Amino acid sequence: MCGIIGIVGRDQVAERLVDGLRRMEYRGYDSAGICTIFENELIRRRAPGKLFNLVTELARDPAPGTTGIAHTRWATHGAPTAANAHPHATSELALVHNGIIENFKPLREALTARGRKFESDTDTEVVAHLVSELVEAGAEPADAVRQVLPQLRGAFALAIAFRRYPDMLIGARLGSPLVVGYGDGETYLGSDALALAPLTQKITYLEEGDWVIVTREGAQIFDADNREVTREITTSGASAVAIEKGPYRHFMQKEIFEQPTVVAQTLRSYIRQVDQTVALPQFDFDLSSINRVTIVACGTSYYAGMVAKYWFEQFARLPADIDFASEFRYREPVLEPGGLALFISQSGETADTLAALKHCKANGQTIAVVVNVPTSSMAREADLLLPTHAGPEIGVASTKAFTCQLAVLAALAAHLAVKRGKMSRAEETDIVSQLLEVPATLNAALAHDDEIAAMAHLIAPARDVLYLGRGQDYPLALEGALKLKEISYIHAEGYASGEMKHGPIALIDEAVPVIVIAPSGPLFEKTVSNMQEVRARGGKIVLISDAAGIAEAGEGCMATIEMPSVHPLIAPLVYAVPVQLLAYHVAVAKGTDVDQPRNLAKSVTVE
Repeated sequence: MCGIIGIVGRDQVAERLVDGLRRMEYRGYDSAGICTIFENELIRRRAPGKLFNLVTELARDPAPGTTGIAHTRWATHGAPTAANAHPHATSELALVHNGIIENFKPLREALTARGRKFESDTDTEVVAHLVSELVEAGAEPADAVRQVLPQLRGAFALAIAFRRYPDMLIGARLGSPLVVGYGDGETYLGSDALALAPLTQKITYLEEGDWVIVTREGAQIFDADNREVTREITTSGASAVAIEKGPYRHFMQKEIFEQPTVVAQTLRSYIRQVDQTVALPQFDFDLSSINRVTIVACGTSYYAGMVAKYWFEQFARLPADIDFASEFRYREPVLEPGGLALFISQSGETADTLAALKHCKANGQTIAVVVNVPTSSMAREADLLLPTHAGPEIGVASTKAFTCQLAVLAALAAHLAVKRGKMSRAEETDIVSQLLEVPATLNAALAHDDEIAAMAHLIAPARDVLYLGRGQDYPLALEGALKLKEISYIHAEGYASGEMKHGPIALIDEAVPVIVIAPSGPLFEKTVSNMQEVRARGGKIVLISDAAGIAEAGEGCMATIEMPSVHPLIAPLVYAVPVQLLAYHVAVAKGTDVDQPRNLAKSVTVE
């Protein structure tokens, strides 16, 4: 969430700062602003709403200068207004912040008692005043920042511009990512490599607790103990080409249709086609000695983990627990020696998940991370790094990242099964052949896009929608409900089919569509019984199944969506497509902001 970019440059920076913000729009935001330094004055422009509003403000009232900072804000403390938008400023400095200052109230009270005047409702403004107070008293900027950072509790990435130091920025990070970029006579700060891609490919990832002085000549980095350190300069690989929608109406639609390609790319990293085996990246511990897997994630990644729990237990016969990252530490989990803690995240920076990872590491667990950003904070903490290869995902509602996570987790489950002696060579060969079929079956699922679009009008008027599924289709029901409410704002809930009669059945009437995810198989007859219970109460059913399932149970449904017949291991990847498309087309029918739904952020870097 939030996006930061800073430039200490040779040429005018306002346009480039805005371009950096534009490249971070996928993170989600509700206001934006920039501040430049010109003739020893801070030139600040801010606007609530979309970036277009800031661009309009800059066209009316430009911000000259060769050094500046910019920010897209996702509101935590204070409403999304111009006054609460970043950068926040005093007479001496301007500051942008990604994260949350948990102890801002006592800090603000103390500052107010000392006569400081606040203009916003945000937690961030206290940091600006704390640093400014020291600068106004004669401290050098670096000394002021050095004194203030230990006073802050919470998570932050900071970029600070000083009125009287037009050729310098200071950055700091704790719990939120920040990178330094190196150019030709210019140096940059950014929330991620993508924001800096048009400016440079040479970047340094600041480590936890680092702070940095950035000038045109380069960067001077200090660790949490204020010792000057050297951090590796790497090549980011982020594309400088603007990410475009191409022929698609929305990024989400584009990313749904990219899934056959990116899942194929991901699986290529985990399958040796020559000998038909599943392989993992190199690691230095014995997988066969793992006695339990603890899966931790948030949101859509959590539902990928739920599917993986079924796979680990069914195929590898390995006990698996799963927790929401936001709850994990607070229930004081029992973590026994020999356990594998598995963390799943698109960004690798999700605050709750990262905190849970550190908790597990401190308690002696081996750490595995499934992540789409191999240079992220979580990736750097991993004993076993399992990258997905989804590429940048711009739509806030996750689609291709989810299926790539499932692909990696399926490969991991199969590998664990082999290592634990629970899968024969012949069974492994069969699993590999099934995994290799996934891109083709995803294409087959996407071929039903038009018919799903045509039926979206049946769902769009609903105020409530239920999703049902059994076994590993239950997480798909939860994911389908999440997608629908994320982008269409329709209240939706996912349930295990057998649990419907234990409460949710009270909601069913002719105004509540029920989406049933039910490939044919051993559990299908039980699901058909649940469908009959819905029909008996006037419920309108949309059945997502294969040809055999639709032939058996499709009569009397409001609509059916036919999927290819597939092996149970890969069914969750295939059935992800219709629930994504259904949510997408319903949102389009309702006219909502599909790519940047209200109140949501792509990477949630606060707890």
